[in-house]
Amino acid sequence: MGIPENIDTLLVKFDLKPEGLAKIAGVTTATISRWRTGNTENIRRANLDKICKALELTPDDILSSTAGLAAQEHGYAGGSINTIPFKSSSAMVPVRVLGRTHAGERMDEDESDYEAEFPQSVVSRHPNCFALTVEGDCMNRRYHNGDHILVDPDMEPRNGSAVVAEFSDGRSVVRSYLRGSSTLVLAPDSYLEGYEDIIIAMDDEPVKLLGVVFWNQAGKETD
Repeated sequence: MGIPENIDTLLVKFDLKPEGLAKIAGVTTATISRWRTGNTENIRRANLDKICKALELTPDDILSSTAGLAAQEHGYAGGSINTIPFKSSSAMVPVRVLGRTHAGERMDEDESDYEAEFPQSVVSRHPNCFALTVEGDCMNRRYHNGDHILVDPDMEPRNGSAVVAEFSDGRSVVRSYLRGSSTLVLAPDSYLEGYEDIIIAMDDEPVKLLGVVFWNQAGKETD
């Protein structure tokens, strides 16, 4: 988890839209979009200080991959999935977990069905969302094996979004979405080497996007 995930968590935590954060930071909305997709080289200290002052945050809340807002909110503060999960102060509500999706190779859909709890403040803004359990490590810069992810079928993906894609054989993956002029690339986001892009051209097998991942939390939070 890094700056893009910390900024996404900040937007949810403070109920801000990108244009609102842009106004606080003194930058354009396009700049916020670039930060959220990983183009963070142009974050200036003055902009960071404005955000921290307005929202009573520390620079680490935004910059740190192990102690940032995303790590705190999703249960990884300290850099280990074995740390005690951060507990949100908001009320928790149940969401149906429809099965597993693979962060790696395509996998058959798991039809297991149970409920897990997520912050009400998050779920309320995505009335049609559903949950899945992550299996695999090709997205482990964002999600750990066993994490629960919330997926919104109504959100439009943008380049850099994490999406759940289903192939014609019924298998699904969670990958980074990159749309080109004539191809769709489903890219891994892993600390490990060996995972390749899934490149889909217009004449390839159809792919159904089940939705955009907008939240994740450690599996132990919902056990």
